[in-house]
Amino acid sequence: MVSSPYFSLLVLFVAALGFGLAPLGLAWLWGKAFSPAKPNKIKNAIYECGLESRGDAWVQFRSAYYLYAIIFLIFDVEAVFLLPFAVAFTGLGAAACGAMLVFVLMLVEGLAWAWGKGVLTWA
Repeated sequence: MVSSPYFSLLVLFVAALGFGLAPLGLAWLWGKAFSPAKPNKIKNAIYECGLESRGDAWVQFRSAYYLYAIIFLIFDVEAVFLLPFAVAFTGLGAAACGAMLVFVLMLVEGLAWAWGKGVLTWA
């Protein structure tokens, strides 16, 4: 056994590298051995589905939808944090209640800011 304290870290690093690279190498070998290349005009096209592209591929997407999603996630995570607090409410002290009050007040402040900036208007 090697007496270096970093030997176990080296073994774990090599194992992690092996677990990541072994499937990639096996898939590459499988592809070389069993799937012959048959290039043609349609397969080498930009879209490999076999259909000719029509029109412009760029679609305008409103960035305001991302703000709706972020606000939804913030308040969804709030519910995840409030549920364990509500379950263990009777066994918690005043410090835990104060911390949860600060948490909720910060979320209310964020909601008021978003409302004041007009982020929540759907138009």
